[in-house]
Amino acid sequence: MRLLYLVNQRLPIEKAYGLQIVKMAEAFAGLGLDVELVAPMRKDPIRKGIFEYFGVKSNFRATMIPSLDFYLPGRLDILAVRLKSFFSAIQLFLFSVSKKHNVIYSRDELPLYFLSFFKKNLIFEAHKFSEKRNLFYKRFKKRRIKIVAISDGIKNEFEKIGFTSFDLLTAHDAVDLRDFDIDLSKNEARQRTSLALDKKIAVYSGHLFKWKGVDTLVEAARILPEVLFVIIGGTEEDVKNHRTSAEAGKIENILFLGHKPHRQVPLYLKAADVLILPNNKEEKISKLYTSPLKLFEYMASKRPIVASDLPSIREVLNEDCAVFFEPGRPIELATAVKRVINDENLALALSSKAFEKVQNHTWQKRAQKILAFIA
Repeated sequence: MRLLYLVNQRLPIEKAYGLQIVKMAEAFAGLGLDVELVAPMRKDPIRKGIFEYFGVKSNFRATMIPSLDFYLPGRLDILAVRLKSFFSAIQLFLFSVSKKHNVIYSRDELPLYFLSFFKKNLIFEAHKFSEKRNLFYKRFKKRRIKIVAISDGIKNEFEKIGFTSFDLLTAHDAVDLRDFDIDLSKNEARQRTSLALDKKIAVYSGHLFKWKGVDTLVEAARILPEVLFVIIGGTEEDVKNHRTSAEAGKIENILFLGHKPHRQVPLYLKAADVLILPNNKEEKISKLYTSPLKLFEYMASKRPIVASDLPSIREVLNEDCAVFFEPGRPIELATAVKRVINDENLALALSSKAFEKVQNHTWQKRAQKILAFIA
């Protein structure tokens, strides 16, 4: 089977979705598919190729096609992003329309919308749902385009607008267990990451968007001065703003370390006493739609998890493999962290159950599930 994977974004990119895309391309190719990953050519601040940056096998082809690339000052840059996305979608369409592939796969609506007038066997991987995109969804339903949703919350939204169960699949995100198969003790991981050996450490890995709940995490740090909170990820601007806010609030037990290459993330997770997933409940993307890569990485790291009690998280975790707290409640988060840190037996039981469960959430198994659905 020949699979064309269209990406309407810059690759490589520091954001988690870049890793998700290339890991799926690698997994599909690992199942024997002839995979070509196609993305627009953009200015690359990373200056590394896809295979080198993400550390994946070169078992698929990566094709960068010419596309407009420009920037506008200040708030006008939002307009630039949208214009570039529109024009690169057209370029992806023009590249794909004459190709002979069994399946065209994408997590971007616009190129699939254009292709739907000319092609069959189109697959849309949905990472969110928005009524503003009804134009695309109506067309997808009419053309019987199959939807791979990353959560039941998203799948349910498509069911509400008339998609049949035959055309819908939930496939949560996943992890490469090999990345976390590291024979290091907690102290050895701390030595490698220059973290304190004499502190209890709580780690968060991911972006610092509001819906991720980092504000709740910061307030929990204020309540637990004896615990060192380590935050990995975020844009330079977000890291600077959060660091300034913590300093202004005299919260000294929190480190904002900024973006780290993905190959280093397992070391920081291994260095932790507890891992935190503090999503808020105010936005649907957090409450219903998300399937965080960090969640599966946490599970693979063999460290206990404290997580917001949300339907999106409950799709994967239960009380056997995490301690839950009410989203947006710093006191409850602090209490949950303290409970895990003070109970070694509980921490071991949680991490063991989570690691057992994540064996079913690998990229290869996800690819197998999707392939059975689209074949």
